[in-house]
Amino acid sequence: MSNDSTGRILAALRERIAIASPGARLPSNRELTAEYSASPVTVQKAMRTLATLGLIESRPGVGTFVRAVRSASPVDYSWQTAALGAPHARMPALSTTQRGTAPDAIGLHSGYPDRDLLPERLVRTALARAARTSVAITRSPSAGDVDLRSWFAAELAQTAPVEITAPSAHDVIIVPGTQSGLSSIFRAVVGPGQPLLIESPTYWGAIIAATQAEVTLVPVPSGPDGPDAEAIQRAFEQSGARAFYAQPTYANPTGAQWSPDQRRDILEITRTQGAFLIEDDWAHDFAIDTNPHPVAAHNDSGHVIYLRSLTKSTSPALRVGAVIARGPVRERILADHVAESMYVSGMLQAAAVDVITQPSWSTHLRGLRQQLKARRDLLADSIETHVPEAHISRRPAGGLNLWLRLPDGTDLERLVRECESRGVIIAPGSEWFPAEASGPHIRLNYSGPNPERFPEASEIIGSVLRKYGVV
Repeated sequence: MSNDSTGRILAALRERIAIASPGARLPSNRELTAEYSASPVTVQKAMRTLATLGLIESRPGVGTFVRAVRSASPVDYSWQTAALGAPHARMPALSTTQRGTAPDAIGLHSGYPDRDLLPERLVRTALARAARTSVAITRSPSAGDVDLRSWFAAELAQTAPVEITAPSAHDVIIVPGTQSGLSSIFRAVVGPGQPLLIESPTYWGAIIAATQAEVTLVPVPSGPDGPDAEAIQRAFEQSGARAFYAQPTYANPTGAQWSPDQRRDILEITRTQGAFLIEDDWAHDFAIDTNPHPVAAHNDSGHVIYLRSLTKSTSPALRVGAVIARGPVRERILADHVAESMYVSGMLQAAAVDVITQPSWSTHLRGLRQQLKARRDLLADSIETHVPEAHISRRPAGGLNLWLRLPDGTDLERLVRECESRGVIIAPGSEWFPAEASGPHIRLNYSGPNPERFPEASEIIGSVLRKYGVV
């Protein structure tokens, strides 16, 4: 059953309901199946969706009817203004990347891979197996399942030099996604009102987590090659910060990967400053032209707090990630994690272990690398052909995104709005800057659905940019 078929039937039924009188009886599922030449499963799914939306109601033994529209009088919530008061921290607006899209739109804004790039069979089988075990009805340890913790520790140890003491399962804390891990780290390690160095641009979710934790952000400029070590040194000395949040591998949004010299120099600066490097290895499973080399694998003295997620590479339904921290800082982070979420679902942890320990997981990652490369190159080629005004500083060696610099004077809000009116959803680059943006940018996700429409989307972006974009 395809989503396209369900969408077609759903659209047809909504048109039918729109012109029907309230209480009108609809044909049976069998009659609709014959009328629309669709499968019974497709019709049933469409009818369930309409019932969920409150457009129809089923009367057992009688039939299905168009639901009467209930008149709604406005409710006065003004009392909450006084009860809530001013917000404790000014939160950024929800990112464009979290938006849904119409079925026929071309979505280049999302932060997640398309379903076709996920190990769906592995995930479904793992969840079914986990449901048959005791984890379905028991609580997991606060720090997480020992098998999953051991796997994260062993994976990081694989790239560590022989002279570095490898992390152990004890150093690992399982968290319900690294967004939760970031929040705990910022609260436990940095603290309200304290400075935190952060790349600019950087992951919008880190900006939100830091804002919620009320830390003071100190932006450090970062480009296609990552941040400059001397700039980090100056920022540490001028701000007095004791932590630096960064994505050394396939940074979101720029795609930058730190060179071996950068890893060594920035790690040494962090060590001499007596500070922490908070390393977000979000794209570890999305390598294309190079391999990931976590900074944490080169440090055993506790200066690097390492985050690693499985959510994007396995399934959005498996909200499982890990924080690896050594020394007393690990206990502080664990205490905050327990206070916030107590523990992570044992079902999800068991399913995650099942997926990543299957022999076919490695096979999946090898195939994923080739698929991402093809999608990246198709989108980049399309942009270069149809949007010559945009500049791609470098094709990323991994990750999910292209970062485009647009001409000075581009009206970014109007560009995004006009593209959406023509069926192309893009994310404005301003969301990735912790302070003022260095210029007009957009971020495009090449791992989204319908890659065959990348040329069409690029042509629309180019035409809108030339007609409305620059002021």
